[in-house]
Amino acid sequence: MNDKILAHFAEQAMYCEMFGSPFTAQLIQRFSEDYERGGPIAALLNDWNTNPRADALALRLAGYFHAAVLANRAPELTAHYPSNLANWSIEDIWPLALALLERELNTAAQFIRSAPQTNETRRSIALLAAFLTFADTWKGEVDMLEIGASAGLNLNWDLFTYKTKSWAWGAEGPVQIDTDWTGPAPPLADINVRHRAACDLNPLDIGDPAQLLQLKSYIWPDQPERLARFDGAVALAREAGVQVERADAAEWLTQKLAQRATDAATIVYHSVFLQYPPREARTAIIDAITSAGGRATEKAPLAWVRLEPEALTDNLRDSPRMVIDITTWPGEHRKIIGYTDGHVRAVYAV
Repeated sequence: MNDKILAHFAEQAMYCEMFGSPFTAQLIQRFSEDYERGGPIAALLNDWNTNPRADALALRLAGYFHAAVLANRAPELTAHYPSNLANWSIEDIWPLALALLERELNTAAQFIRSAPQTNETRRSIALLAAFLTFADTWKGEVDMLEIGASAGLNLNWDLFTYKTKSWAWGAEGPVQIDTDWTGPAPPLADINVRHRAACDLNPLDIGDPAQLLQLKSYIWPDQPERLARFDGAVALAREAGVQVERADAAEWLTQKLAQRATDAATIVYHSVFLQYPPREARTAIIDAITSAGGRATEKAPLAWVRLEPEALTDNLRDSPRMVIDITTWPGEHRKIIGYTDGHVRAVYAV
């Protein structure tokens, strides 16, 4: 038995509860109990010898069960899942889930080989606040470059509908983004997006039903608003023909920034991405941006927008917060817009 797996399950269950998914928390607790007693979960994870926390192992397992439900491979389990039954009970669900796992042990083993990948559209409201801050002073055209873009759902951020208690932005559309906003509202400027491009080391293709299923499976099934945002963002991305290039972020950025237009602003942005590349790759990404910043002009400014852990951006190792910030060139001016969490449930603007 691997004590690191049990510790990871306990920690992840706590975070799921904290982030508003009691179902996923209870499901992971059942993973832990079955693993301890040597059941099918233990058989599935018998050879797992890498870091379960770094691997997000619990979320891989939860994603497997949700994918099976979304594909309706076990109709009785599907009927009892939170996405289909408001008064769900883990007591009813777990025996059905365990029976599915016993039938599909090889399928489950194949599924959990892939790292979880999400495209959390709610993060776009944090990014938008930084974009609006930039647009308050820059009235020209803008070219957008997103790195770590996953399936590219947040490329269409300017087509989403944003509403908080204190401010709103955007026309009515299929993707409704809200959050608990505290502090000053961003300037409600217009943004003239001319071009947009994106890259990811392993982009998921929403045109492929299997990859779309995988992407959706990592959304917690007792959070219908997240599922609805995902479906709306997928519809927009398909309509717009969104494409994400398969590329190393540092190499891609170096090329794109070397060729960037001299008659428009360029915004480089990313969200909950920079913590994942190895240190050397992260340094190369930052160097590519700051080097391009040194070449920026008043007619072609550069902005770098981030939604990343404060532990990384400001070296505050014990901070659980995400920082929303923007750095602009020429001049290299950094402004912190506010703080939030990974799901952007609330924003504390400064």
